[in-house]
Amino acid sequence: MLNVPSKEITAGLDRETLAVAKLDSEPTIEERNLLSVAYKNVIGSRRASWRVVTSIEAKETARGNTQHAELISSYRLTIEKELQDVCKDILETIDTNLIPGASTPESQVFYYKMKGDYHRYLAEFMSSEHRQESSDTALSAYKKASEISDKELAPTHPIRLGLALNFSVFYYEILNSPDSACNLAKQAFDEAIAELDNLHEDSYKDSTLIMQLLRDNLTLWTSDLQNEVDDQQYGDSTAAQAEDKKEENQE
Repeated sequence: MLNVPSKEITAGLDRETLAVAKLDSEPTIEERNLLSVAYKNVIGSRRASWRVVTSIEAKETARGNTQHAELISSYRLTIEKELQDVCKDILETIDTNLIPGASTPESQVFYYKMKGDYHRYLAEFMSSEHRQESSDTALSAYKKASEISDKELAPTHPIRLGLALNFSVFYYEILNSPDSACNLAKQAFDEAIAELDNLHEDSYKDSTLIMQLLRDNLTLWTSDLQNEVDDQQYGDSTAAQAEDKKEENQE
């Protein structure tokens, strides 16, 4: 039986999602997607709030507005607690029920990818030792998902492409490894392009959308890398850094 979300988490989830969380059997594809998207929506709003609040806190601190900064810091900590609760909730379900009960390679990749995603979200705001732990666990989950997907899923499969997209974002944002991020994204894109003629019609829209996101990230990241080279050569920082990198928003 799946882990039942806590009351704090259920406030952001609808009845259908809660029903999926109580299933005794392996979720269907539709139920799996429902659970994934619902939790992504809950976590997404809090991640966005955290980024805004963190930015404001930094500005107030820089201006010397100590009282304002302390109030904002308190609110940031509240958001971080909510983020931890959401991630802990779904990760417990993934580890206890979803991964052990996954009967197909597609499901296994899907859930290991989810595990990597939610540990990545934790690594975005956790500090020192806890951040390293979340980062290491995310890396392990993404690698396990990649190992299965490379053997079992076509290069154009939307789940394999979504994994490559989010794994590359992890390399770029969490591990600060733009070269690895670009290499992974480019390989996934090139392999999918080579198999595009064999793409199933029912997954064409999803696959091509993720391929576009991979290409967009490659364009942004290679531009950032070039600007860093230019900055080192000329000492002139002219590039506007994007606050967010694209990741998969739809499962």
